[in-house]
Amino acid sequence: MTAIELRGMTWSDPRGHDPVVAAAAAFAGQEPGVTIRWDKRSLQGFESTPVEELAATYDLMVIDHPHVGAAAGAGCLLALDLHGDAMALTRLQAETVGKSYASYTLAGRQWALPIDAATQVQAIRPDLCPAPLTRFADVLAMARDGRVVWPLRPPHGLMSFFTLAANIGAPCAVTPGPLLPRASGLRVMAALQALADLVDPACHAMDPIAALDALAEGRRFAMAPLTYLYATYGRPGYRPHAIAFHDIPALGAAGPLGSALGGTGIAVSARTAHPQLCTRFALWLASAGVQRGLYAGNNGQPGNAWAWSDPGVNAAVGGAYQQTRLTHEAAWLRPRHAGYMGFQHEGSDILTDALRGRIAHEAALDALDARFNASFAT
Repeated sequence: MTAIELRGMTWSDPRGHDPVVAAAAAFAGQEPGVTIRWDKRSLQGFESTPVEELAATYDLMVIDHPHVGAAAGAGCLLALDLHGDAMALTRLQAETVGKSYASYTLAGRQWALPIDAATQVQAIRPDLCPAPLTRFADVLAMARDGRVVWPLRPPHGLMSFFTLAANIGAPCAVTPGPLLPRASGLRVMAALQALADLVDPACHAMDPIAALDALAEGRRFAMAPLTYLYATYGRPGYRPHAIAFHDIPALGAAGPLGSALGGTGIAVSARTAHPQLCTRFALWLASAGVQRGLYAGNNGQPGNAWAWSDPGVNAAVGGAYQQTRLTHEAAWLRPRHAGYMGFQHEGSDILTDALRGRIAHEAALDALDARFNASFAT
């Protein structure tokens, strides 16, 4: 029997690394002679490194869905619907949380399978904030007392812009044209500015992990209004204090709708010498049994709805999945065209400059419109 070693790339947080390493060991037990060796990168690297670079080296990659357009256009990802079992793919599509499966579908092909579902949610310290906040105005009131932490390190300020725009019924565009109506853009900018003026300037250097760490330590902060779900922070003993996750506080009138979708998917390099084997692993990793068992049990944050509905999976993380399910089901899907990631990078800097008083809100919205439309020419 010829030994096969597959190489995979994931991200360094336990949520990204631990479950795929455990899965690789279990899969090797089912596939004698097969080894999967996982490398890892930082959260910032995960959010910014082009998939095309990774596909030249790795067989398997954990990716973020906004990279799909550029990666598919470059021909560096395997179309899993051409290699995977059709019934298994149909079943996974039906079992996905919200738009997670659809986020990896482009031009009629399936470029990755959802293994991790996440979107911006509300995080609270139950000992300091007994109940989740339902209105953005309540967040501002708590921020005036210095009790709010908010991740603003790029691209997370822009993600909050996307979330609030969709929440007020003016979701940002995904095709060329104005990013959103100007009056809506000014309303969102005003809300973001009001909160940015009240939180510690250190928030501008925080990603969600840093913000959740700050929330979980000491007694300074009581809540984070918009931060990506990291359900492991709900586990007793994971950090000094457990965090509870809930639906986002609304700026608009329709409840916790429109949060900017995140999460991850498992993709296969088009250059792999083992396309069928890699596809088989991807389907197995995304399946309900693995997601609600081995994956969730090793610090994973599942993308499969059966896991999200499982009482035991929820109990382990303080009910994080049940308590944020509406926000996830009603999340907004970011653009995925080939030039989007360039816009996300530059748009994040524009948004940061506006919130730090370097440019006026009108000028920031003009710049966002211009850069968004330029991204379609990339």
